[in-house]
Formats: sequence, C-alpha cells, structure tokens
Amino acid sequence: MTTSSTSEVDWSTERWRDDALAWVGHELAREGHRVTGPVEPRVRPWSLVWRVPTDAGPVWFKANNPGTRHEAALLAALARLTPGAVLDPVAVEVDRGWSLLPDGGPSLREVLAGKKDLTQWERVLPAYAALQVAVAPHAERLLAWGVPDQRPELMPELFERLLEDEESLLLGEQDGLTLEQHERLRAYRPEFADACRRLAELDMPVTVQHDDLHDGNVFVADDGYRFFDWGDASIAHPFGTLLVTLRSVAYAFELEPGDPALFRLRDAYLEAWTHRHDRATLREAADLAMTLAKVSRALSWRRALASTDPARAEYAAAVPGWLGELFTPNPV
Repeated sequence: MTTSSTSEVDWSTERWRDDALAWVGHELAREGHRVTGPVEPRVRPWSLVWRVPTDAGPVWFKANNPGTRHEAALLAALARLTPGAVLDPVAVEVDRGWSLLPDGGPSLREVLAGKKDLTQWERVLPAYAALQVAVAPHAERLLAWGVPDQRPELMPELFERLLEDEESLLLGEQDGLTLEQHERLRAYRPEFADACRRLAELDMPVTVQHDDLHDGNVFVADDGYRFFDWGDASIAHPFGTLLVTLRSVAYAFELEPGDPALFRLRDAYLEAWTHRHDRATLREAADLAMTLAKVSRALSWRRALASTDPARAEYAAAVPGWLGELFTPNPV
C-alpha cells in the first residue's frame, strides 16, 4: 500500500490523466505486465473508472472523490481480513483514493439474466454475512482508516445534522423535500432516536456494511463470490445491508413486499448470527436496521455527491428521496 497526500483534483485535466496512467503503468510493471491499449473511461461524480487493457487481460483503475475516498483503504483491508471474499487489489494508493483491481469476471446480474431462480442469492447472503462476521473485530481499525462511522448510537445526531442541510435536501426545490415533508421528518426524530436506541441495546457487533449490495456488485466465480464497489460502505449495524439487497431482489424478481421468498432470504442471511441471538431477536434487529439504513443511504449519497462536478445535479434527488423512504414499509 502506498500513500500520497493530495486535495481534490479535476479528473478531466491532462496532467491528472498522465499522472494516473503513469501510476497504473508503474504498478503493472511491478507485476510483470504492461498496458497494451487506450483506457476505456466511465465517469460519475463520485468516481472515475478505467478499463485498462494489458498483456494479461483487462484490469480496472478507480479514482474516488473525497466523499468516497475511504474505499481504497477499505479494499486493501478487506483483502487481508477476508481473502477470497473480495478482489485482491493489484495496488492501492490510499490518500488519493486510487485502486487497481483485476477483472472479476461475470457479475451476479449477468449470471441471473432472464432467470427467476433465487438459489444464487441463498448462497450469496450467507457468504456476505461471513465477511461481516470476520471483519467485526477490526471495526475500530477501519474507522481509524476513514471508513464512515454510522453506528446506531450515532445515527440520531447524523439524522439531525442531515435535516439541517437544506442544500442537500433540495428543500423547496424541484425533486427535493417540501416544507411539509421536512417538518414531518423533524417530528419523526424522537421515533427514529428510539429505533436507534433499541437497536443498540440488542448488543450486536458493528462491522462493515456495504450499503449498496445488489446483483451488480457481486462477482460470481467458480470458487465463490467476490463483493465489490465499497464506496458507500460504513461501519454500522450489519443488518442494514438487507434494505437495498431485498429491495433489489424484489425488483428483479417481481416480488411484492412481504413475499415469502424475501423472508427466506432474510433468514438465510441472519443464520450467521444465530449462535449469539435467537431468531426473534435477529428479525427484530433486521427490521430496525433497515429503518436506520434509509438514513444511511441518504448519508452515503451526500458523501458520494461531495464533488464540484456539474453532473452531480443528476443524482441529487437521491438524498431527499431516501429520507422519504422512512415513511414506507421495509421489504419484510
């Protein structure tokens, strides 16, 4: 792991591009490989990704913006703590939020294309839970490396601060919160704080929480699954993961909220914690954690949009949008 201190830069400049290409070339040369053609870029306000052709097949370069820069350090840590559960980086440069990763093969979305079979998800969720269990003892170290802290006991204050951020909430603007919605959320603060307190009192270990675990962020390999795209991750209650995962499964498989298949997936995921708590307690925790995760998603979007890129406006409605989900039922 190498480090270098720098402030936010403009990814579109020739100087930045030359610097990044030189770093990629240097790190590949250390592995005995070389770039063999032009990179193929994909740019979002929160990251720039290059597909880099090499003499050993494609690799992937990613540069994160300041709000998601912790991903590089987290990738390196997860590769050490949970080998085989994530891609082993070719290289990372923590302070600049750069990572160079091997190709992961097909995603779960590609594997499941056109199929209505939940068998893969029934294996993915226990594998992901095992990663979280393995990482839990190292949560404090990950916080020290810059992974956002969204433990249940901190969420009431984070929610309070978010409600004060009228710019991020697009208060009174198109696609933003109305004044009435804002007041409703402010009135909800005691209920939200109570949910946070109840979840914290269930005394389950916090760990890394991906916060965007869907079929596009899982690689399928012959020997298991690789979880990737950790830019939204935080240290939080593990079960918050279920919000995005179950919603995405419901959408892909055309399942209504509360479908028995979603309950089966939830319980397959929770099995990893049955040695510590009874199933009724785990299910209660899952419901509370999914409620907290709606605020977590708003917070992760606000971090992701910590950019001067004009394109951020295209995604800005996600912050107030996720807060609005607090008044909708959880997937199960």
